[in-house]
Amino acid sequence: MPNICVFCGSNFGQDTVYRQAATAMGQALVEGGWGLVYGGGSVGMMGVIADAVLGAGGNVIGVIPEKLAVVELLHTGVRDMRVVPTMHVRKALMAELSERFIALPGGYGTFEELFEVITWAQLGMHSKPIGILNTNGYFDALLEFIDRSIADGFIKPAHRGLFVVSADPEDLLQRLQNHQMPAAPKWISPAQS
Repeated sequence: MPNICVFCGSNFGQDTVYRQAATAMGQALVEGGWGLVYGGGSVGMMGVIADAVLGAGGNVIGVIPEKLAVVELLHTGVRDMRVVPTMHVRKALMAELSERFIALPGGYGTFEELFEVITWAQLGMHSKPIGILNTNGYFDALLEFIDRSIADGFIKPAHRGLFVVSADPEDLLQRLQNHQMPAAPKWISPAQS
């Protein structure tokens, strides 16, 4: 089964709309024939999307670092749980196991994971589609900042096309299906990274 890696927070956020969107995203993944690869947690948005996929009969792979694999955090309902030594190994394995990436609302960790896969695509290290689920306009300010970076010459205009955005889970999956990644200079090869 093909997998989509979902980056999301270990907190719920203050508005229930975020939980509802994570549930809808999980259900849309299963309906679309996708498995979920995620950070392995049972808390916050991570727990919500894993529960939604499991509840809909879908396949879930969790990837969690040893230091976070404690009873309070590790999702005990995920049968395919990969415990890895570090956060770096976690992100590399999540990327290796996935054909696409989606970021849901989250905090620093979610931002870092999202920007890392965008950077990898910019460098030509992968050409896997990347999506942002912009629930409740959560990412609006971030998208404005990216547009400012383009306007100020720090990001090439063509690289704005390294990801797609939608507020609707089913629409986002459709956009990812149809998305053509822009040609990116291959400054380094995946083997060199």
